Amino acid sequence: MAIQKLETAKKEVHLPSESMFSNTMVDEEEERTYVTGLLKDNVSETQKGKVIQRKKTGQKLSICNKICYAVGGAPYQITGCAIGFFLQIYLLDVAQLDPFSASIILFVGRAWDALTDPIVGFFVTKSQWTRVGRLLPWIVFSTPFAVACYCLMWYVPEISTGKVFWYLVFYCFFQTLMTCFHVPYSALTMFISTDQTERDSATAYRMTVEVLGTVLGTAVQGQIVGRTNAPCIPTPDELLNSSTTQEVNVELYHTSLADTRKAYMIAAAAITGIYVICAAVLYFGVREQKDFSSSHSGKPVSFFQGLKMVMTHGPYIKLILAFLFTSLAFMLLEGNFALFCSYTLGFRNDFQNVLLVIMITATLTIPLWQWFLMKFGKKTAVYVGISFAIPFLILIVVLESNLILTYIIAAAAGASVANAFLLPWSMLPDVVDDFKLKNQGSPGHEAIFYSFYVFFTKFASGISLGISTLSLHFAGYRTRGCSQPKEVDLTLSMLVSPAPIVLILLGLFLFKLYPIDEQIRKKNKKALEDLRESEPGSETESTEHGSIV
Repeated sequence: MAIQKLETAKKEVHLPSESMFSNTMVDEEEERTYVTGLLKDNVSETQKGKVIQRKKTGQKLSICNKICYAVGGAPYQITGCAIGFFLQIYLLDVAQLDPFSASIILFVGRAWDALTDPIVGFFVTKSQWTRVGRLLPWIVFSTPFAVACYCLMWYVPEISTGKVFWYLVFYCFFQTLMTCFHVPYSALTMFISTDQTERDSATAYRMTVEVLGTVLGTAVQGQIVGRTNAPCIPTPDELLNSSTTQEVNVELYHTSLADTRKAYMIAAAAITGIYVICAAVLYFGVREQKDFSSSHSGKPVSFFQGLKMVMTHGPYIKLILAFLFTSLAFMLLEGNFALFCSYTLGFRNDFQNVLLVIMITATLTIPLWQWFLMKFGKKTAVYVGISFAIPFLILIVVLESNLILTYIIAAAAGASVANAFLLPWSMLPDVVDDFKLKNQGSPGHEAIFYSFYVFFTKFASGISLGISTLSLHFAGYRTRGCSQPKEVDLTLSMLVSPAPIVLILLGLFLFKLYPIDEQIRKKNKKALEDLRESEPGSETESTEHGSIV
């Protein structure tokens, strides 16, 4: 009787015959347990419950996963912050290049950096899946070379000619290697989880760490370098003034130019050490997942066909144009703020502390903006957060120079900086999801979305930095001057207040045209969840298959 029940159970669940069992490596004890379980009436419900539970928790990310993922974003922000705030003043006052040569380096370097993003995005798209994933190998192999180029970029070579070529080469090399790190890392957002809520949560962790990275970059670079400011050179008129002469002499002999150059190298070594640690945490702490829905959704198209599809996707174009102007506003402010504090406001020995206050406030307000966007929606968060900076940008140039007031304005403006960091990377995955739903037969374009978003931002920022440095050249900027002509002060004031405000207003206007609001976002989320459940290679079916086999 027992034998008949056993045979019946095998037929009902399509068990292999005894001869097939003899050819497998299945343990006899496991076979008896398995068959005994099949004879129980409630086994299907138990398995079904396990499948449902796995489905609910399969895409969840632990706090440790999110932190490790977030730490990977710090190198880009630490180095980018140090370059953005200090490279211009370094080239002018420490490397002692003229403003025209510095503008060439800044423009060509940023333009080259922008061009490498789609190129790297193309090769990332063509990368084959490896044991550790498709994106993580790019991050690992680019790190040591990027570290070397970064250090050489802050070194002043003992050559009379060729300094422009030196800085241009290593600046371009570093930006290329940084792109090989950042484009795969940005696209990794779509492969740490298929759950939209989990991705948004991981993005909030990432933005918090990235803004903390800007604090770290500002603190390390600013505090080390700020203690050894390059000595200024007085004009003949300043030397004739006895009161000025004493002040200038104190400043001239307070430190030497050699000490300042050494300080920049120490700061570069400290930053590259943090870079390596963060890359290691990302590699060992994050597991890259395959996109099962993409692998079964159709035949992949070529890169250029995919590029055409991406660049004609309406929500993507409107989003990148809007963030293009708002990002330019903050980049223009970032690139000129150190010079503005040093010369226009007269805080030559305190500008690094003002920058640090901005970044600390930005870090502390990231969780607030994450709560705000979850409560009121992402578009509302953009309107409120980015426009919050406008009154403080006006105050910084209208009110009389005062150090305490400058710290207060910097702290308030930092909240808007946090919003500008968080929202682009939080909204971009929504656009990718919208594209996937409308182009279900064309998978694998995530790297294109991220690389071209960075491309447009970097290229425009290169133009803005080049133009701003050229503006200083035509205004009569004096390298290592203890003071600057009034035309330079006026130019710096225009570059940190009216110009960013105009760009912010243009960006906010374009956000009105962005179509993905909270209602559409939730609708897309539900549609993608239904699509993944119906795919033959989805995680749910894989779990069901595993529970049976």
